[in-house]
This record gives sequence, structure tokens and C-alpha cells, in this order.
Amino acid sequence: MYQMVGYNPTVTWKVADIRPTEVPGLTEVSVVISDQQGSTQNRFLVTADGKHAITGEIIPFGPKPFEGARLKLEKGVNGPSRGPAKAPVLVVEFSDMQCPHCKQVAPVLEQVLAQEPDVRFVFQNFPLPVHSWADKAAGYVDCIGRTSGDAVWTFIQKTFEDQANITEANVDERLKEIATAAGANGDDAAACAVKPATKARIEASLALGRSVNITGTPAIFVNGRLLSGGVPEEVLKQVVEFAASQEGEKQETSK
Repeated sequence: MYQMVGYNPTVTWKVADIRPTEVPGLTEVSVVISDQQGSTQNRFLVTADGKHAITGEIIPFGPKPFEGARLKLEKGVNGPSRGPAKAPVLVVEFSDMQCPHCKQVAPVLEQVLAQEPDVRFVFQNFPLPVHSWADKAAGYVDCIGRTSGDAVWTFIQKTFEDQANITEANVDERLKEIATAAGANGDDAAACAVKPATKARIEASLALGRSVNITGTPAIFVNGRLLSGGVPEEVLKQVVEFAASQEGEKQETSK
């Protein structure tokens, strides 16, 4: 990294994650690079000899390209969920409460979920290291989701709406207020958010995301198929309906 960007004294970097990929001989490296404009998280692949780096994505392929991710998610999700437990379509979103793109995609998800009732939706915490209060907000999501039922969805919505007004200095006050307004107990949520068990669940969610190659947010999976970034409502709806139709075909074939 020093050889690549060390010429610029205003640039700093930190290795956020190093992990093997499913492709033999390739290692994934995530680096947070910071300059006067802010911080960005970058991902690249390094060959086994350490002499080459590859930028871009490794994508699944084959007759069942998304089955591996789907099974990992079905087994590992621990976030708040809604919809039928045995729904044919599982939509999992890895999200960061401080992420502006997550805020933008939230109403798109709501529209599609409202139109597709036979879908189970799971919200997974994935706070990014470049965001100053995302980890704390993730603790509130985890705690409210486990103790206050549907209040968590109101909390998520209201936090996104107030995102621009929340700072590292006022985050404790604002999150407690939003939690209370959402129908939860703000003081209880604040106390729960900092408990080791809560931190462990967030770490488990991060590990799950990394196991399915998540490096940024929002990341939305539909039966294991990854849709990254600002996916249009029409595309998300088409993918959900396509996944539902495939499940229907499986059931017909098994009869």
C-alpha cells in the first residue's frame, strides 16, 4: 500500500480485513483509505505469490449459483425479521444505520415488501468502520428487535430520517429519543446496546456478511442472490418474483 499511495502525504490507510476467498490462491484484502475528502473502503484480491492484485468481483456461477449463500444466510441470520417463517423467498439486507445509501434504499424495500406478502425479510447489522456512530446504532437495532417487537422497524425508519442530524457527540441522546418515540424503552435500549452479548451478536452478523463476501452497504440478498447498492424498485421486484416462481417450480417437480 505504501508503494501505491505513499507518494501522497495527505493519504493514510488501514487494513480493515484480510480473508481467504473460495477461489484457491486468491486472498481478499479490504483497506480503508482516508484523505482530506473523507474515508472510503476499498477491496482487492491478492494472488498467492503476493505479486499481483486484482480489482473487481468474483461472482458465483453454475446450475445453482446462489445456493451456497442462501444456505449460509438461512442458518446464520440473527437480525429482526418479519413475514412468514416458511416463506418461499428470503430477503436479507445487510445495512449500516449511518449509511446514506441504506437510507435511500429503505423505501424501495418497503414498497416491494408491501407488494410481496409471501416473503420473509431479515435486517442484518453491518456497521462499517468508516462511520463514527453506526456500531452504536446497530446495538439499538439488535436490542429493540429482540425486546420490543415491531418497534424496531419504526426505530430504523426514524433513525434513517434523522440520519443527517445525528453526530458522534449527540448520538446517545438522539438514539434514546428515537427509541422511545418508536415505542421502545430508550433507557433500556441504551443499556442493552453496550452489553457484551449485544456486541457479540453484531460481530456474528458482521462475520456472516463477510462469509458471503459483503464489503459495503446496502447489500440485499434474495434467496442468496446478491443485489448491491441502489437497486431500482422494478429490478428488486422482478428478482423477488423470479425467486418465488423458481420455488413454485421446485414444489411442482417434487410432487
